[in-house]
Amino acid sequence: MLIVGIAGGTGSGKTTVVRKLMNVLPEGEVVVMPQDSYYRDNSDIPLEERQKINFDHPDSLEFTLLIDHLKQLKKGKSVEMPIYSYLTCVRSRETIQIKPAKVVLVEGILILADAGLRDMLDIKVFVDADADDRLGRVIQRDIVERGRSVMKVLERYHDTVKPSHLQFIEPSKRYADIIIPGGGENQVGIEVLISIIEKNMQNKQKGKNARKR
Repeated sequence: MLIVGIAGGTGSGKTTVVRKLMNVLPEGEVVVMPQDSYYRDNSDIPLEERQKINFDHPDSLEFTLLIDHLKQLKKGKSVEMPIYSYLTCVRSRETIQIKPAKVVLVEGILILADAGLRDMLDIKVFVDADADDRLGRVIQRDIVERGRSVMKVLERYHDTVKPSHLQFIEPSKRYADIIIPGGGENQVGIEVLISIIEKNMQNKQKGKNARKR
């Protein structure tokens, strides 16, 4: 199993990169595990307090669960991935079953910020993008998908998103094996990543075949 970590700032184009990878890699051989599914359950605190949580801080995530799930997948076992709601800031009672696959794409802003998770990754990718471009995408996404006003989005950006990006996300870029500048529109960068993934898959298969002999 090949585990690929795809990190980058909020609105950098990570989801676009993942989607393009999914379109090229063989169907049924790749699964996606979004970091967003592993935000801590906050059902024990009032909704008003939940909405003040800094989701760009490593403490908001249950990295230990994500790491454990990756270990289980490597052993050939299925896992139950949480479902997290940005509207209520709590986990659903339902889960999504993830079965072992040849390639696991782990995507999220803080994927490279945790040492334990980094150790699980075979390929570490950082999707880089201009800060103004990222802000534009964040405003559009949060209004459409999360029901926030422009003022709320800007307030959150300046209070938590930007400071956390500078403190945790941007510094994690130094751990990346591959940096894709220009976000999800960098087709050349994405094609390079695809070729690297395919080469690693071939090498793993050769190693597996050699052990069988």
